[in-house]
Amino acid sequence: MDIYNLLITPAGKTRFRSLSAAFALGFGMLSITSCIAQEGPAVSTPAVNTPAVTTTVGNPFVRDMYTADPSAHVWKDGRLYVYPSHDIAPARGCDLMDQYHVYSTDDMVHWKDHGEILRASQVEWGRPEGGFMWAPDCAYKNGTYYFYFPHPSGTEWNTTWKIGVATSKSPASGFKSQGYIKGLEAMIDPCVFVDDDGQAYFYYGGGGTCKGGKLKDNMVEIDGQMQKMEGLEDFHEASWVNKKDGVYYLSYSDNHDVNGKHNQMRYATSKSPLGPWTHKGIYMDPTNSYTNHGSIVKFKGQWYSFYHNSALSNQDWLRSICVDKLYYNADGTIKKVVPTGYIKK
Repeated sequence: MDIYNLLITPAGKTRFRSLSAAFALGFGMLSITSCIAQEGPAVSTPAVNTPAVTTTVGNPFVRDMYTADPSAHVWKDGRLYVYPSHDIAPARGCDLMDQYHVYSTDDMVHWKDHGEILRASQVEWGRPEGGFMWAPDCAYKNGTYYFYFPHPSGTEWNTTWKIGVATSKSPASGFKSQGYIKGLEAMIDPCVFVDDDGQAYFYYGGGGTCKGGKLKDNMVEIDGQMQKMEGLEDFHEASWVNKKDGVYYLSYSDNHDVNGKHNQMRYATSKSPLGPWTHKGIYMDPTNSYTNHGSIVKFKGQWYSFYHNSALSNQDWLRSICVDKLYYNADGTIKKVVPTGYIKK
């Protein structure tokens, strides 16, 4: 079956209205600094990927380039893999994001950069001007890795968001764009959760709306209708679903905007992967970044919370991915994660 033909569809009609509002303040603030030379890691991408292993104690754990929106998974080889987005300096809001890399570890200390796996110019249906390669996710089923990423299909990015899919037989190389999932609204932040029975669920959203639904076995088509995830309190974006002891957890960033602090990380629980959800509270306070976007994963018996901050750059749109241990209380609620290890310039 031709995956590309399954995925490709005319541009969506639903306007993702709140993104412009959500980032208007950020763009305004950045207009002052966008022409100033940025300090921080080099962000050039080599023509040939040469995986490099670094030893990192403390956060951020990637320090040679700017990264955000970490999506963490443990695959069949036993390693933990992280799929982040990539902020490019000098910052111009979030529109220069591009060039996805993959990182992996087997001990949470030694991190391998597997190199670049996809960029906007390789997305045949994408926005002609490129950029706007926002928060991704990855899933595995039946011998294939599926890399899901939001990207606009037109110059008017706000109304043309699609969820693209690239596939590979390897978790960290060889990904090829296969088009995009048809029939979806123009929203962002894909998350794919594969349950114990092998059924895959797709979530996405933004601007106050989170939707979820089943994926067909081919992992590139929605099975039935997407539905709004009910019961979430103050949802903004960055949905993530994990499961513990038969309970489903949906975590996300909220609309917190108090005293210059933004995006608390909240979570809700359910007995069903599609809700309804019961809001449980805040599991992480804002970092020093204008945004936050997290994932929760269990690795070698320990739960971890992945997130980002701006510790390397001290600028909102040049972010860096971090990780800290996460703990559950006896009743299944999450103890608040206290971010650690900020690097101060």
